[in-house]
Amino acid sequence: MSRGSRPASARHGPPSLRAPPIQRLQLASLLWASGRPCWRQVERIRGRRRVAGAGAAANRKCPGGAALPVSRRPPMGVRRRSGAVMAALPVLALLLLLLAWGGPPAAGQKRKEMVLSEKVNQLMEWASKRSVIRMNGDKFRRLVKAPPRNYSVIVMFTALQPHRQCVVCKQADEEYQILANSWRYSSAFTNKIFFAMVDFDEGSDVFQMLNMNSAPTFINFPAKGKPKRGDTYELQVRGFAAEQLARWVADRTDVNIRVIRPPNYAGPLMLGLLLAIIGGLVYLRGSNLDFLYNKTGWAFAALCFVLAMTSGQMWNHIRGPPYAHKNPHTGQVNYIHGSSQAQFVAETHIVLLFNGGVTLGMVLLHEAATSDMDVGKRKIMCIAGIGLVVLFFSWLLSVFRSKYHGYPYSFLMS
Repeated sequence: MSRGSRPASARHGPPSLRAPPIQRLQLASLLWASGRPCWRQVERIRGRRRVAGAGAAANRKCPGGAALPVSRRPPMGVRRRSGAVMAALPVLALLLLLLAWGGPPAAGQKRKEMVLSEKVNQLMEWASKRSVIRMNGDKFRRLVKAPPRNYSVIVMFTALQPHRQCVVCKQADEEYQILANSWRYSSAFTNKIFFAMVDFDEGSDVFQMLNMNSAPTFINFPAKGKPKRGDTYELQVRGFAAEQLARWVADRTDVNIRVIRPPNYAGPLMLGLLLAIIGGLVYLRGSNLDFLYNKTGWAFAALCFVLAMTSGQMWNHIRGPPYAHKNPHTGQVNYIHGSSQAQFVAETHIVLLFNGGVTLGMVLLHEAATSDMDVGKRKIMCIAGIGLVVLFFSWLLSVFRSKYHGYPYSFLMS
């Protein structure tokens, strides 16, 4: 061997690097796992025959008689590749974590946003056509119950079909339509809240799902979470006037709705008729206006006003209660409300009649005691007055007992 020449092992690197491709791949795996080469493992992979051949070639002697030992360290190129692989491991691990954690949730969030956008667009399209969206079971479950949802839905559960004979449902529907129209055509209209309605004949499965057995009922389905106790409107206490519904909606959703009612010409017509009657009387009896100084006439007018106010007419004007209530199961009509916190319009008329009967009896007793008529007529007036007071006061007390449960006293009737 010449002086400037190198042995075969030195020219071509360690014998392990001249291995076939499969063994080179196994060698790279060992380098990656351990961090530095273990040549005994490499030699074991290559096989005993090649290891022996490589050792014989490596132990050839040069002219001076010195042996060339096999290098126990990998060449510089292998070490550099091993260091590059080790440096790239943290970066690869970080990329895998980002793909594992950021990929699927981001895709799921995007899918939720797409579903929510479709639901809001659908509701806005329906609300542009009708202020109150009619829903069946499928629409209710998809748009009201199923997430995602970033809007509130006020749902009126009712029974408007004629064969249901629900008079209260029709009256409540009129007020509900006024409230929904006030929101739909206001300048503050947004997609934060929608008004919907489920009729029993169109969504009986919804009534069964919510365990509802009465109508009408108003429930607020909030944007987040399930309805709470306050999300069910207390119809028997507040009534179904649009103004009362608007206050409840503002309390549950923080959306203030200014109720705008359609023009009602009944009041101006009644006022005009009253003025016409007064003007006609003044014209016909212009020469004699003594009737304006009639104490009995003024007393009768004042008495009618007092009876109207004490019977609850102003409460009806403010709260807007139903005229009566019909049980949908038994068909029984109730004219007296069973709670002391509410009343029906028919109950107001009944109380007005009873108070009027008691008042008439007291007037008869007063006339029987102070008039100049003969004794027989005065006795008849006295007996009639006592009978009216006893009878109507007994009825009035029975109504009071039916509303205030546990009241211990009664008179003639229980």
